Amino acid sequence: MANHKSALKRIRSNEAKRLRNKYQHKTARNAVRDLRIVEDKKDAETKLNNVISMLDKLAKNNIIHKNKAANIKSKLTKHVATL
Repeated sequence: MANHKSALKRIRSNEAKRLRNKYQHKTARNAVRDLRIVEDKKDAETKLNNVISMLDKLAKNNIIHKNKAANIKSKLTKHVATL
């Protein structure tokens, strides 16, 4: 167990950040999955913008690697273009 006030606060804040990152990451993964299922091109294009925004935010905050975000965005863009 931590002995310093600052260490106790760091433990609390790390847990809060971990849960927030987990929630955002899972939400983005679900959005990607939902976009891959969509068959309507107009609907897919609107969802694509939201998913790209989510992925960019995750990459900016180092929740996922920037190259992983780029790969996912590229694959999704190709998928929407083929609809």
